[in-house]
Amino acid sequence: MTGGSDTTPAILGLHHASLVIGDLDASSAFYGGHLGLKPLERPELGFPGLWYDLGGGQALHLLLVPNPDPTERAVRCGQDRHLALRVRGLEGLAARLEAAGFPVERSRSGRPAAFVRDPDGNAIELIEDGA
Repeated sequence: MTGGSDTTPAILGLHHASLVIGDLDASSAFYGGHLGLKPLERPELGFPGLWYDLGGGQALHLLLVPNPDPTERAVRCGQDRHLALRVRGLEGLAARLEAAGFPVERSRSGRPAAFVRDPDGNAIELIEDGA
């Protein structure tokens, strides 16, 4: 068969990831300020939140709802559920986060990657682009 489009069900990629947050201002400072993500326009959904552009048609949705998760867990970020972001200038970004009071853990694998927790304890992995 030729000329038709493939309609076989398939996963095409990440559209967005959603994280639960407890403070709009703290999350805005972390994601928009410290990580430098560009905000996206967000429709009225009946509850507060923030949306950020991750590039390539991918987005991060932060949802302000009661947070059932503790802000501190007894495991390293790499062992916890986490969002992984490709970054440029990993060491500069890690230094900026540490200067703002966010401890950064380097990957134990030896690859150029690090982990940080946002103000709500969500683990974020930062991977040097191309690694």
